[in-house]
Amino acid sequence: MSEKLNFGNVEIPLSEGVEWTKKYRESKEVSEEAKKITGYLIPLDALKLVLNQDIDAVRAYKGINNAGEETLLFVGTKFDPETGIYRDVFSSGVNNEARSTDGESVVYDTSRPVPPFGDPASPLEQ
Repeated sequence: MSEKLNFGNVEIPLSEGVEWTKKYRESKEVSEEAKKITGYLIPLDALKLVLNQDIDAVRAYKGINNAGEETLLFVGTKFDPETGIYRDVFSSGVNNEARSTDGESVVYDTSRPVPPFGDPASPLEQ
């Protein structure tokens, strides 16, 4: 990647989204283990915190949290024109008494796996 990405129109028709999720579930290239998680419930608080940074995009890393659930870790990114790479941007956390970061840089996580945190009536779940 040598130039800043033009992400284009980020909205796609629901019918196309349904096709994409179906392709994922039917793909022979995706392991059955990986297909157990079809999505993530992402609380707005996590997105707001990452979006409040001076960034160009957000990167999501996959992880397994302390409860053993698959999760997404959100990191803001800023385009570096010299390298052509979107560099991860880390900020200091807000005061969180339950989980002190002691001034350490933070990533944002509160996502929960689908299933079980999905909407069984959604056409994207079919």
